[in-house]
Amino acid sequence: MKTENESGGVKIADLLLILFIGLKLAGVINWSWVWVLAPMWIPLGIWVVTVLAMVIARKRRKGEK
Repeated sequence: MKTENESGGVKIADLLLILFIGLKLAGVINWSWVWVLAPMWIPLGIWVVTVLAMVIARKRRKGEK
């Protein structure tokens, strides 16, 4: 039984990643691999920045008390 927090299926970033890789391997696009793999690393980078900002904010709040 699934809970409300669980999600199934494919996300748009996953679809874009598969599409970009296929287009790159087929020679349709001439992008760098960095940009082909962007649907994978951009959300990860946003997550890392968000977590770091939360950690810094928490440390600053503890320092004020």
